[in-house]
Amino acid sequence: MPPHLGYRRFWPGWQEYISQLLQLNLGTNANGEPIFEEVRIVFSATLELCLLAFILALSIGIPLGTVAGVRMNKWSDRIISFFSMAGYSAPLFWVALLLVMLFSLELEWLPISGRYNLLYDIDHITGFALVDAWLSDSPNREAAFASVLKHLILPAFVLALAPTTQFIRLMRASVAEVISKNYIRVAKIKGLSKLEIMFQHVLRNAIPPIIPMIGVQLSSMLTFAIITESIFNWPGIGRYLLDALATRDYVAIQAGVMVVATFVLATQILSELVGTIINPLARKEWYAKY
Repeated sequence: MPPHLGYRRFWPGWQEYISQLLQLNLGTNANGEPIFEEVRIVFSATLELCLLAFILALSIGIPLGTVAGVRMNKWSDRIISFFSMAGYSAPLFWVALLLVMLFSLELEWLPISGRYNLLYDIDHITGFALVDAWLSDSPNREAAFASVLKHLILPAFVLALAPTTQFIRLMRASVAEVISKNYIRVAKIKGLSKLEIMFQHVLRNAIPPIIPMIGVQLSSMLTFAIITESIFNWPGIGRYLLDALATRDYVAIQAGVMVVATFVLATQILSELVGTIINPLARKEWYAKY
């Protein structure tokens, strides 16, 4: 076949491919089933896990990082920095297995794997099991909600470990830099209380610069989610991609990677925009460039 005929066939095929993507048609898997419905369900499970882990990481990392920044080079700062470094250095799968051995096998407080107890039938309304269990009209709604929450605790804690240590490090450095500014000294001279200085001046100026990095941590959770989901048998996009690799379902792999890449790109852009809008210095730099 002449080479130019291949080019003629390429562009119509590419246009058709983009057209099908815009219609959310990701093709069919090796069994002939639509991939979009599969990806929608598994990605919702991963997104639910990542959001809960992200909230947990923010709730722990921001306060501890603030304390470490305020108490720079003191015993509380050294303790927080030590545990932050230890948590960042610990292998994710090793921490997950230790928690499973302690809380699931030894104490029997939390389930080992899965998303919820199979005794409960939860309809996929939003894709988030916690929300779907709560919106269910089943008489066992509270029990189903508690089952989903118990199944979320261990994988969410493991997934939140690395971002928590990063939030502590970022917040510590940002708070320490803000405290050294002259306007903080002026606020102290004016007689403002420590709480007023902390909330009106320190946190207000320390949080905006790290917002873009917070978005980076949210997108990086998808990478760690592959390991977490494989350990806890969580039915998310990570385990879906591993199963597709094992069965060599290349269309499913392509669709899964595309969805993950789109989410990462959208998260990065959104975090940069929010950081630019909130942070006055970033706005000035943007205006200076453009």
